[in-house]
Amino acid sequence: MNVIFGTGPLGMAVMRELVALGEPVKMVSLSGKATVPSAVSVKQANVMNEDETKAIMKHAKVVFQCAQPPYQKWHELFLPFQEHIISGAIAAGAKLVVAENVYMYGQVNGSMHEGLPYTAVTKKGKVRADMSNRLLQLYQEGILQVTMGRGADFFGPNVHHSSVGSRLFKPIVKGKACTVMGNPDKKHTYTFIDDFGKALVVLSQHEDAYGRAWHVPNDAAVTTREFIETAYRLAGFPANIQTMGKAMLRIGGLFIPAARESIEMLYQFENDFIIDSSLFSERFGLKATPLEEAIAKTLESTVV
Repeated sequence: MNVIFGTGPLGMAVMRELVALGEPVKMVSLSGKATVPSAVSVKQANVMNEDETKAIMKHAKVVFQCAQPPYQKWHELFLPFQEHIISGAIAAGAKLVVAENVYMYGQVNGSMHEGLPYTAVTKKGKVRADMSNRLLQLYQEGILQVTMGRGADFFGPNVHHSSVGSRLFKPIVKGKACTVMGNPDKKHTYTFIDDFGKALVVLSQHEDAYGRAWHVPNDAAVTTREFIETAYRLAGFPANIQTMGKAMLRIGGLFIPAARESIEMLYQFENDFIIDSSLFSERFGLKATPLEEAIAKTLESTVV
């Protein structure tokens, strides 16, 4: 049995890939509700309860960790949140595949690759570093079979809470102005959600994928302006881009906690943010969906 924690866009992308392969799937969320194919079961569990988490993972063979606590509560909740999933995987004797981002590297000059040290100075970057180090330690001690797939800001069908989620695409499909963070003329790597989900499944299937982190396939980095101009062109409208800096985020943070928490990560949008995923593609033969095709699929799925 494949157990997926999280019924958000990434968990759903993993589910679709497993179902296409004819694999049995159980999804787990706090609500226990999700729109899924009839062959997929959805169960309720509070991951902050260790016993409940272990019970829901009984008989699991592979566990996909695609869930997270609220963004503004990472510092206090994410470590115990994931620790309970780790405990459940160990108890079940299951392999663990963990979805991560690249916060742990901190600000990098040049492209990011898997061999970089964890030099983050932000709160959330340090949390990510601690979590990754914990997973690698358990693998090295022979306690847990684990691999990590790292993606960038992702986009695609049903992606909402992302810098390039539905809040960006909804105005584009209506020909209205969209708003982006930071400097739109800096290069940025964006991850298509279907590529991320497929990559995590691929990692789960190869023994030599375990014990390390991999950058999931991404198309070549473009400037955020180029990304958005492509979306407007495919939607049939002229581009209309507005920008938002720290001042606006601080104002928004008075009312939206997630906006306040985004301020320390703004460096990713004020500088070039380029992720090298060539190692994954060379080893597993999986390349990213071409950016224009991925943006077109996102536009088609955007509900206005």
